[in-house]
Amino acid sequence: MTIDELLAQAKTHSLHTEDQTSLTIPKEWGQGRTVFGGLSAAILYAAIQVQVDDDRVMRSFNCNFVGPLLVDTQFEIVVEILRQGKNATQALGRIIQDGKTCVSCQVCFGVARKSKVVVKNNDTHTMEKPRKGMFLPQIPKLTPKFLRYYDLSLVEGRMPFTGSKKSKIHGWMRFKNPPKEMSDAHLISLIDAWPPAVLQMLRLPAPASTMSWNIEFIHPHQDLSPSDWFAVNIITRQAADGYAHTEGNIWDQKGELIAISRQTVGVFD
Repeated sequence: MTIDELLAQAKTHSLHTEDQTSLTIPKEWGQGRTVFGGLSAAILYAAIQVQVDDDRVMRSFNCNFVGPLLVDTQFEIVVEILRQGKNATQALGRIIQDGKTCVSCQVCFGVARKSKVVVKNNDTHTMEKPRKGMFLPQIPKLTPKFLRYYDLSLVEGRMPFTGSKKSKIHGWMRFKNPPKEMSDAHLISLIDAWPPAVLQMLRLPAPASTMSWNIEFIHPHQDLSPSDWFAVNIITRQAADGYAHTEGNIWDQKGELIAISRQTVGVFD
């Protein structure tokens, strides 16, 4: 199934809860036996967004990966509008599988307002746009299956488990088969396609899992083509005791900052 089909199913499920239908995600979107986290976050966001007024855009997205969401296994999405005020809407969504919460997201949507406070972003990058993806090829039983849907081009940093002294990733990303549109839900899945930046520091394979994820979206981001490359710089702010704290900037193809991402990652080495 394509990401467009999965997002459409999540929206339909959210709007027709009386049907009591369940959703499943095929193993092609898996990361081992679990669903790729960026996709689970994207479909949960899509289910939330469809219940919010169109004049409100996402300002912040807070996601917690509570437990494993298994591929090829039925689950449900529950959405609650916590508050809808004059300027902002706060909403909460959960993915529930086998009676347990697997993913939880709280999203803040806000209308655009006239303001005298204007601060221009000065964060830029100097990376040249790639011609093609240059990252991990598909290797059976080794490469996560979901990577087949994304092109990643590494500019600075190294592959996972190569014993690097660096803990940052600079590069580009895009959909290998462009979707019909580039929505915020698509961007959520795309931003999470990179492996945790600290995995390159390990010499041997070890599990790692994003525990919490915050994205702040900068609007308006307009004229985004589904075939566009997006640049990313991810740095590790601190890591110890089996946890790493990373943050990254995401720019569109024209060099405009469109999102700021922060993650807490558990590393089980």
